[in-house]
Amino acid sequence: MNGLVLAGGKSRRMGADKDLLKWHGKEQRYFAADLLGSFCDEVFISCREDQLKHFNTGYHALTDTFLNMGPLGGILSALRSRRDKAWLVVACDLPLLDEKSLQFLIKNRNPEKMATAYESPFDSLPEPLISIWEPKSYPVLLNFLGSGITCPRKVLIRSDALILKASDPDALMNVNTPEEAAIANGILQKRDETSGRYNTR
Repeated sequence: MNGLVLAGGKSRRMGADKDLLKWHGKEQRYFAADLLGSFCDEVFISCREDQLKHFNTGYHALTDTFLNMGPLGGILSALRSRRDKAWLVVACDLPLLDEKSLQFLIKNRNPEKMATAYESPFDSLPEPLISIWEPKSYPVLLNFLGSGITCPRKVLIRSDALILKASDPDALMNVNTPEEAAIANGILQKRDETSGRYNTR
């Protein structure tokens, strides 16, 4: 299984590049890649061509071959690049994601399904941005694309996917706005206080 960090978004609602935010002492795209590194054969960061200018060459970039499709474009590009691999996919705007949540997803993965994903605790719908996409999902995604569907959540809803409930709902929190960032930062500070770590954010 390979890992993919989705980091190619424009971050319009945040007003700053979400992949460059330093929640844990390094740019979030690299923190997420390191997090996946414990579970995957190889880890790639899905990004736009213009993001390569300041990209750390110690990490693997994977630019989209399916353009202007948002997260689905990154997922399809990854599946196309390694057709024999399943892909563990996470977005770069998940500062509360931890190893425990990834371990649970991987442990309960069903390779016979098209994908394994969490149920969002915020709207009870499948969360495609913390998910495992099996090799068999590639033609299925292409079929949906041919029908004009470019939302990976809609694909999960309408396909044979395994949806899991998260034991730690906070870990699945997408941070897309400054207001959400403030909430996430508060949760991280509490975690630091509980663990006895000094908070440097």
